[in-house]
Amino acid sequence: MQHDMSLREFLKAIPKVSLHLHLEGSVQAQTVVELAEKHGVALPAHKVPQDIYSYPDIIKFLEVYSLVAHVVRDVDDFRRITYETLREASEHNVRYREMFWSPMAHMDVGVKYPDALEGIVRGIRDAKKDFGIDCRLIADIDRMREPELGLELVETVLNHRCDDLIGLGLDYAEAGNPPEKFWKAFRLAGSRGLRLTAHSCEDAPPRNVETCLDLLGCERIDHGYHVIEDERITARCVEEGIVFNATPVSTAWVYFGNDLPHHPIRKMVAAGIKVTLDCDDPPMFKTDPTRDYIVAVEEMGFSIEQIRECVMNSIDGSWLDDPSKRRMRRDLSLEFDRLAAQLPER
Repeated sequence: MQHDMSLREFLKAIPKVSLHLHLEGSVQAQTVVELAEKHGVALPAHKVPQDIYSYPDIIKFLEVYSLVAHVVRDVDDFRRITYETLREASEHNVRYREMFWSPMAHMDVGVKYPDALEGIVRGIRDAKKDFGIDCRLIADIDRMREPELGLELVETVLNHRCDDLIGLGLDYAEAGNPPEKFWKAFRLAGSRGLRLTAHSCEDAPPRNVETCLDLLGCERIDHGYHVIEDERITARCVEEGIVFNATPVSTAWVYFGNDLPHHPIRKMVAAGIKVTLDCDDPPMFKTDPTRDYIVAVEEMGFSIEQIRECVMNSIDGSWLDDPSKRRMRRDLSLEFDRLAAQLPER
């Protein structure tokens, strides 16, 4: 006889596709401490490692994010942090991930781009062998820097092409750093076959979404919560099927005062926008690849069918080829439905 699953067991067990996670933001606090000791990097005084991830605002968060990046120095460090985050993902049944990383933050302390890339790719290969999880990379431009540095990063990426790195992104603090600053970098990346996305409309007006779509050539949007404030742009995104990669836990803390029941993600879904769910920087925001799904159901009122839609949207929004997407939709749909049948009647 088949036993009923609890809702939380179900949300952990469902197959997932991850489109919004930052490698550096996924490093566990204990790993940060160990790598800092290895390389003689001074950390702020803390009683326990977990206290590293404590900050009052987005600027302090970004300082800690950079600090974490600065303790990752050699090929084996990059292999380790990649392997560890993909191991955690596999424990939450993430089948495929397109993962951001921040080359500029590592280059600041003298890490050579090819060394970082080599370590990350080793971690991806080892995790695939040990856990069966697939992963591809997205190199992120730090939008708080000069446009010329963004263009230089794209040139570096193109000079070290590998099959594991498939896209270009844009992150760090959006306010005061509009996407149009980096149109040349995105134009070059797109012309050379890299896929394109950008953090947009996270703490800036809806017009940034259109700038990303029309000027930068982005195929999907990361975050995008303020898009709902413009009916025309919202309607356009619904009509064009633009996928928005949302992260409830991290953004509720930063932008919405932890008011999850009134997070704009709910309005985006109600408007018909294709939303995915992910965990952004999990240990930094005390979340994991399942908790954001739990929050969506328990605090934001998502139905099981809406969770199913989020999983399917993540397949649609991925940069897999069409035959792979069709296979994944079929396989994950069957698995999701089999698990849903084990839930008690609600």
